[in-house]
Amino acid sequence: MSSGSQKGRKSRAGGRGPAVMTDVAKLARVSHQTVSRVLHDSPNVKGETRERVLAAIRQLNYRPNSVAQALVTGRSRVIGVVSLDTVHYGPASTLLGIEEAAHNAGYAVSITSLRSRNRTSVLDAVQLLRDQAVDGVVVIAPHTAAVEALRRLPPNLPVVAVGAGSTNAVPVVAVDQIGGAKAATQHLLDLGHRTVWHLAGPADWIEAEQRISGWQAALKQAGAPIPALLRGDWSAHSGYELGRQLLEKPDATAVFVANDQMALGLLRRLHEVNREKPRQISIVGFDDIPEAGYFTPPLTTVRQDFAEVGRRCIHLLLGQIEGGAKTKEHVLVPIQLILRQSTAAAKAR
Repeated sequence: MSSGSQKGRKSRAGGRGPAVMTDVAKLARVSHQTVSRVLHDSPNVKGETRERVLAAIRQLNYRPNSVAQALVTGRSRVIGVVSLDTVHYGPASTLLGIEEAAHNAGYAVSITSLRSRNRTSVLDAVQLLRDQAVDGVVVIAPHTAAVEALRRLPPNLPVVAVGAGSTNAVPVVAVDQIGGAKAATQHLLDLGHRTVWHLAGPADWIEAEQRISGWQAALKQAGAPIPALLRGDWSAHSGYELGRQLLEKPDATAVFVANDQMALGLLRRLHEVNREKPRQISIVGFDDIPEAGYFTPPLTTVRQDFAEVGRRCIHLLLGQIEGGAKTKEHVLVPIQLILRQSTAAAKAR
């Protein structure tokens, strides 16, 4: 133990535990209200008094109690995040974007990750964060059950949802999933493919359904046939297994895959049967995971800007926390189509 921390412990009567605000006030010969003003950077403290309080804080190794501060200021400077399925790239990357934006704004983050997707679990998680005196909550809501929970949140709670579809219960920030799916599909049509097949994500994921909508809209607008949907579960294994069905379709020359992991599985299946990519079949993924450029061939895919999602979330949340702004705004973050070597012009028939 350092001599400084020993001093901090000995300065209390009987050497009992960590220092509290009254210990600082006693050592600095001021009131505890003055210590509080120094801690909150109030201008109504003389320079000499401020230095004396700061010296006492250092000597006692005093750490402010965040709960006590919240009682005094009405704010904890902590944002709660409810996250589901952080094993998947999209939710995990969204969480990182929110954390970074919150820290840049001077807020800490308290995270509750859920395995269960039902409405009650989401509401319980929000209540747990409220019990921790968070200033506001971000709910990463990729599932329909999470959206149901948003309608039952306390009306006075600052909250923002991510990827919650068209709900008007709370402000929402989302990547333009429909626009991304349209861009992926249109890219393949522009290469001369008669139609585009789709390997979709799970039916209870809002983003998977939005990507289906974008795919269908692009085909309808082009007057192209709409093939039967192939449904996966986001995993490379499901992409691999769906590849078996796709190979039974003689007209399948172009495929839009709902995420990069499923695209990886599809590429493996095609490699095993010596189907050339992209000469015989062109593939576009979604997400632009860090490994996408190292697939064989490097994957053309739709990039999501998760850092921008985080910034927009924190901006909307702080508008409620610090400005009292009530809004039901929906913010769409644009996508970027990243062109690599997994797509090529359709062969002449």
